[in-house]
Amino acid sequence: MPSPVTVVGGGIAGLACARALLSAGTAVRVLDRGHRPGGRMASRTMRGGRVVDIGASYLTASDGSPFAEVVSRWVERGLARPWTDTFAVAGPGGVERTTSGPVRYAAPAGLRSLVADLAADVDVRREHTVEQIRPGPTVDGEPVPAAVLAMPDPQARRLLDPGTAGRLLGDRPWEPALAVVLGFDRRCWPADLHGVFVHDDETVAWIADDGDRRGDGAPVLVAHTTPGFARDHLADPEAAAPAVTDAVARVLGLDATPGWTTVHRWTFARPTDPRPEPYGLVDAIGACGDGWSAPSRVEAAWTSGDALGRALAESA
Repeated sequence: MPSPVTVVGGGIAGLACARALLSAGTAVRVLDRGHRPGGRMASRTMRGGRVVDIGASYLTASDGSPFAEVVSRWVERGLARPWTDTFAVAGPGGVERTTSGPVRYAAPAGLRSLVADLAADVDVRREHTVEQIRPGPTVDGEPVPAAVLAMPDPQARRLLDPGTAGRLLGDRPWEPALAVVLGFDRRCWPADLHGVFVHDDETVAWIADDGDRRGDGAPVLVAHTTPGFARDHLADPEAAAPAVTDAVARVLGLDATPGWTTVHRWTFARPTDPRPEPYGLVDAIGACGDGWSAPSRVEAAWTSGDALGRALAESA
């Protein structure tokens, strides 16, 4: 039996690509090195068995877009929930104002649960590490009709030969971030805080109230660091926790310290300069994700994968 189209990467872009191919009747498989799909829509089980979102903080959906239809179905089934349209804006000295925008959606079971829903009925092979993708295309020496890299550019370059990498990806840099989870004994910040964009701070760029977005009121905050701070702590992420704890306390004016913290390193958190094109495709080797559809966000990643899947199905 011939090999199916092979998608490498089980995040939202890879699963959107796979589902578009399946919908068109094209055989597809997803290879992912993780224990379960999710990618940077990651959720980690913390103390007490509670799940905390440590990757993407929320998702938005443009009115009338295909992704809005997907989100609407998630909401109808209770997998996603409208969270808020208002966040605070703070500087190093504290909260200054609020800002409103589109409705942000969260997931009661963590954002990874939404990717898991997309993976239903898809041939996803977990804990499968791919070593190389070559012209042909081949995946680890196996000929395939098409290969898709649904991952950050720096990770995709490692799998490609230099010529294909240059034609498909170019050399756009990505920046790191650390996600620091802070668990408290009690909620000691305003109930309407939701999330905080932080400017002009060397340490923290964004703080999310995880209990608020998940809807259970848990006294848990998740802080995302600035790229520069993360870059200085990539070798030892856990050592960054005290400085991030101090920065969060300063910005929010907290009168309590967390009972526990944990740090997750995102070496390639986001592209510094996302492409306007929805995806890349060179000689049946494609690339998709939030580095391909500006601005970088969950909707862009899904849209990128869906568009590439449709393009591959049409050319099959």
